[in-house]
Amino acid sequence: MIKRLFDITVATVALFFAAPFIVAAASGIKLSSAGPIFYRAHRVGRNGALFTMFKLRTMHVSQNQASSITSPVDNRIFPFGNLIRKLKVDELPQFWNILNGDMSLVGPRPEAPDVVERYYTDWMKETLRIRPGVTSPGAIYNYLMADTLIEDKDPEGSYVRNLLPAKLALERAYLERANFISDLCYVFLTAWAILAHVFGLRVRLPESDIKNASRWTSV
Repeated sequence: MIKRLFDITVATVALFFAAPFIVAAASGIKLSSAGPIFYRAHRVGRNGALFTMFKLRTMHVSQNQASSITSPVDNRIFPFGNLIRKLKVDELPQFWNILNGDMSLVGPRPEAPDVVERYYTDWMKETLRIRPGVTSPGAIYNYLMADTLIEDKDPEGSYVRNLLPAKLALERAYLERANFISDLCYVFLTAWAILAHVFGLRVRLPESDIKNASRWTSV
């Protein structure tokens, strides 16, 4: 109950302060690419329930349905879309998903239904026991490592081989120690990761999560 009340409070405040950034990004999207401002992504939520996750659109409409996995040089992404992806501005509408009860502030990042159905093993499915989050250990790992580990010629295959197991191992490890204080720490670590990534600085996840994640795969 405390976590849910905290989520609602933060999401309400965040949407208020994020509104100018969302409006500015919406203008940039309209000037850059024909189509809607928001992208409605189908995702798997708590206990396997499907929900619609809202994001600011960063891809051209005619190619949006090709794949849910993008490579560093994916030509579906228009230049302004790439900018707001790097700054994570495209994720701001997900605070609305928190208010709806589909997501939490901190929790395993939700995946597309086809990825869950085709690639999730039993231990990976354990991450579906709680609400998915806007940020998490796996989300930070994905943000920092995707450009290195996802191959341009085979984005989905390389994602499943190189990134998905480590990302979910971190999520699984964190579930065993998650609490209100550790969630707050990951919120601040997310902000630092975005700034550090922009300026080319090094970011390290907590050693405890990296060590515990090795029970399922190497990170």
